[in-house]
Amino acid sequence: MGATGRWYREVSAAQWKAMFAAWLGYLLDGFDFVLITLVLTEVADEFGLGTGQAASLVSAAFVTRWLGGALLGALGDRYGRRAAMVASILLYSLGTFACGLAWDYTSLFAARLLIGAGMAGEYSASATYVLESWPAAWRGRASGFLISGYSGGTILAAELYKWVVPHWGWRWMFYIGVAPVLVALWTRRALPEAAEWSAQADRARARPNPFRPLFTGRGRAWANGVAAAAAAAALFTVFTPLGAGFVWPLALVAAGCLAAFAAQLGGRRHWALYVALTCTVFCAFLYSWPIQALLPTYLKTELGYTPAQVADVMFYAGFGTMGGCWLAGFAGDRLGTRRAYALALLVSLAFVFPVFAVRGSLVGLGVLLFFLLAFGQGVSGLLPRYLAGHFPTASRAASLGFVYNTGALGGAVAPVLGAHLAEGMPLGRALAVLTFGLTLVVVVLVGGDVPRRLGRLLDRTARTGGRDGTSGAVPEDHLLPGPPRGVAAAEAERA
Repeated sequence: MGATGRWYREVSAAQWKAMFAAWLGYLLDGFDFVLITLVLTEVADEFGLGTGQAASLVSAAFVTRWLGGALLGALGDRYGRRAAMVASILLYSLGTFACGLAWDYTSLFAARLLIGAGMAGEYSASATYVLESWPAAWRGRASGFLISGYSGGTILAAELYKWVVPHWGWRWMFYIGVAPVLVALWTRRALPEAAEWSAQADRARARPNPFRPLFTGRGRAWANGVAAAAAAAALFTVFTPLGAGFVWPLALVAAGCLAAFAAQLGGRRHWALYVALTCTVFCAFLYSWPIQALLPTYLKTELGYTPAQVADVMFYAGFGTMGGCWLAGFAGDRLGTRRAYALALLVSLAFVFPVFAVRGSLVGLGVLLFFLLAFGQGVSGLLPRYLAGHFPTASRAASLGFVYNTGALGGAVAPVLGAHLAEGMPLGRALAVLTFGLTLVVVVLVGGDVPRRLGRLLDRTARTGGRDGTSGAVPEDHLLPGPPRGVAAAEAERA
């Protein structure tokens, strides 16, 4: 490991180029995804939607994330990270453009489903691409730099909002979102494949199939196919008026199916790890997305801010998150990923209630939001690094894509839950209560290494050792340098 002050000299020009291309994809990803939160009140007025129904448009993009993350992640494991990145960008660009053509609630909801699938693939493909391209010693800051691109997209969207919407209406915000298609074409032409994936592919005798555990045997294949259809149908109805009166039974059906998939993908040794990581990501989204999704609505409805003032506040907030991502990356490399993650979240708790207590000062609110999001949301820059370290190269993109994007359903629940809580209390208080409580839960889960500890507790081979005297426990970190692990080894571990 080189001197910390000269770490950037250990990153080659090709690795910086890989980072920039993936970062740009994340920027456009953040731009496309956050648009609906900025124009939610305008959309609700045009289509005659209530607060809960309007919030479900934010949730819609999360409904298909588990499927998009799994499928596009598998594409990345089998055919390369670059191909998955391009496919993801094309998919969410198409969905964003379709949002501008929406004629009612249902058509807009359907377009948001496309965005969710594409964004899920972008997360897993770009994260694995960059982490496998950069030197192992600096992968924490690589993760932080990459996720900061999403925040840059939110800043760009906020600045365009105050100029575009008052003059041309909310639809033009989505038409602009077609720009990522050009980035996708440039990405395919200009980028080499991730070095670590290429090395693994060269060693492998056959292309990996991350979903093999789900389709081993005709009976299991049919059962899992039915479960996938049931999960998709249940999630769709939960977040639309079709599920009125049956939300909890449908939610339990979807949760059961997705937990079963996670357990099968993890195998007998690591099923508990997969399920626990999914629950951790779920809680992380549940604490962060009430603010991300409903902050513009809170500013316009409870504080009476104009579109230009909302854009100014979101500008501060976006830079806070971006700066927090950078800080989290450096802290993760220095202190360790889990410790940095937990410490940043603890610091963020000091700003939660003050943010929603400010009423008359735009500058004061912007400053408090800057620090809240720097520590509370910016730490998400370490999430790809934290998750990817649990998975071997051969199945990393699919495993990361499934675990992260299934857990991301917390982001679907968060705005709807916040809107429902706001029916019995002010929206600001509801957002503060959700954020504070769930942040504490994530501190315990990540800081206490609960997923890995739970995996070891329930994994008999990890405690007693295998027949050959070796341990079945998950390595501390698959992203740290170590002996090469081919497809055969990974498949044997997962079996």
